Amino acid sequence: MPAIQDLRKTYHRAICRQVIYLKAGNKPSMADVASSLSVELARGLVRRLGYPTSKTPVDGQTAGSLLEQITRDFLEEAFSLLRHLRPGQWQFSVHGNLADFDQYKHLAELADLVEANKELRIALGDYVIKPDILVSRQPVLDSEINRNQTIVNESDPPKHTPFRATNLSAPTLHASISCKWTLRSDRAQNARTEGLNLIRNRKGHAPHIAVITGEPLPNRIASLAMGTGDIDCVYHFALHELVEAANAIDNEAVTEMLDTLVQGRRLRDIADLPFDLAL
Repeated sequence: MPAIQDLRKTYHRAICRQVIYLKAGNKPSMADVASSLSVELARGLVRRLGYPTSKTPVDGQTAGSLLEQITRDFLEEAFSLLRHLRPGQWQFSVHGNLADFDQYKHLAELADLVEANKELRIALGDYVIKPDILVSRQPVLDSEINRNQTIVNESDPPKHTPFRATNLSAPTLHASISCKWTLRSDRAQNARTEGLNLIRNRKGHAPHIAVITGEPLPNRIASLAMGTGDIDCVYHFALHELVEAANAIDNEAVTEMLDTLVQGRRLRDIADLPFDLAL
């Protein structure tokens, strides 16, 4: 079995064991219990994954934290298989400080100013961005740049690019990944706001901006995935199993929406994300 498929199975096994549990009436925890369609899709998805679920209830905050950590581990291991295609020193972290990265170093100074000035706080509002999973690349030593031939000397230009460690560069944020186990109420809009803030507040190139979800209802996924500009793409933790579950219930509106999102390049599977990060 290909390595990425092994990792995907391990990922699903961990999510089933630690995040998903069955509520009264055999209703998976990511389903909206008030929606029979949501329950049916979630049941079909979990059945196709085929792994035991948690024996104890998992509250929403804990489920979110577990999803972040399990997903971070999967992405780091999967991305490591592609190092020959995307060399460099990469770091995958959860809830890091955005101001630690090159494009957002200025946010640390802005935070101090806002904290000290009530008028600024009122004018700027909540600009603080706290991504769930951060993927970054460390700056490169000149010795590595010059490995095959002399390209730069320590005192020579380029003196400002964050690519060179000689320029006292901070790591470059390569991707910001938001984890939304379900998409209820305003959670979809929160993800959009996070993406727009990352774009507007950067000094340098924009990172990849992605959202991972376990939401079973296609119309709720569409509320986040439809449109372009604020996020690159939405990734479902088990898209293929969700599509199979949707096909099994023979609901044309559901299958059409999923097909629209996939063919419209707005919804992909979690296994696609490590490869998209290598772009």
